[in-house]
Amino acid sequence: MPLIRQGFLPSALPAGKDMAIQVLDTQHRVVAATPQLAGKPPIAAFHATNGNVHSERVLCPPTGLKGCMTVFSFKVYQPDGPWLLYVAAPTVPWYGNTAALSFAIGMSLLMTAMTAAGTFRLIKKDLIPVDAIRAEIAEITATDLHRRVPTAGKNHQEINLLAETVNDTLDRLEGAYKQLRQFTSDASHDLRSPLTAMRAQLEEALMHPYDTDWPKMTAAVLTGVDRLQAIVTDLLTLARLDARAPIDRRPTDLGQLVRSELDRRAYRMEIVRDLRQNVFVDCDPLRISRLLVNLLDNAERHATSQITVSVRADGPTATLEVLDDGAGIAPEHRETVFDRFTRLDASRDRDTGGTGLGLAIAREIAEAHRGTLTIQDSERGARFVLRLPVTEAPQAAGRSGHHAGHAGMFGS
Repeated sequence: MPLIRQGFLPSALPAGKDMAIQVLDTQHRVVAATPQLAGKPPIAAFHATNGNVHSERVLCPPTGLKGCMTVFSFKVYQPDGPWLLYVAAPTVPWYGNTAALSFAIGMSLLMTAMTAAGTFRLIKKDLIPVDAIRAEIAEITATDLHRRVPTAGKNHQEINLLAETVNDTLDRLEGAYKQLRQFTSDASHDLRSPLTAMRAQLEEALMHPYDTDWPKMTAAVLTGVDRLQAIVTDLLTLARLDARAPIDRRPTDLGQLVRSELDRRAYRMEIVRDLRQNVFVDCDPLRISRLLVNLLDNAERHATSQITVSVRADGPTATLEVLDDGAGIAPEHRETVFDRFTRLDASRDRDTGGTGLGLAIAREIAEAHRGTLTIQDSERGARFVLRLPVTEAPQAAGRSGHHAGHAGMFGS
């Protein structure tokens, strides 16, 4: 009866020796029973009347059982109405000895209640660390990303794994949020600088209209506009790459694509070519052209006199290298230069012509093609190495050359 009131009643009740038990709800449906009565209808239809809570009868036999047995009926009052507890026991040893029967029933139910209570306390104890994790996560906001959920004791390995996974996720989220804040700050600074310069030039011209060299001032303002346009274009490109926009992949001769792009433009530096043919990659020619243009622009800003561009196949990998003969990049900075709006020393200041986003865009394009873009050792200068998976040559050649001619729309 305590189990019924506490809501811990299992559908299968512990079996007693020569004793059968059934529990019926207010609709007289069997909700729990000992094994010999599992799946069977109620063993009796009588119950205590008026204000009584107990009644008993001898049934020969009770429904679902054999032989004559004494059936005891108890009322257990619940919020939705009285439930019925039927207990059937052999007539000979028990009939007329209600006290002994009641004692046996009470002990059986007491043991069941103790087992259920112990199980409940164990489960509740196990859920305490889970509740602590839930409460901590619920309180974490964008300003509290440094907080972490607590781990449990040594006896809760699964819960500890859950807590560690949540904390790893929070680590990545905090890092991404810091990167976003830094990127926003850098982007605001780079946009504000040319705007401030242009505003100062225009205000000066308006204050002294007759002393202003208007063609010269206009050219200076247009230079600032060009810089703003380049930054905004690069920001939009990064936004599309971050959104993982679909890539128009097609088998492309990488050497022919690079050759076409080099033929399109004139460079201040000497370009040395080492371009192997029939090195095919599955790529978006426009985006790979954009990657190449960004590497060439970076090399031209820092080269002394010469830039070397090479394409070759290294087994299953196609390799594109752009090498300048400038001062090079120190090993400790070879990853930093791929960050957005990176500023190193004066020789690689983004104010010398770049937006500070070109190399970041180049790496994003490489990774979108399941490739890598890194800086490798060289005797002199900076050596940028792009590696892409090789693919089979297409049946109909010439498509890559056709699309490469339009790559200029993505140039820096």
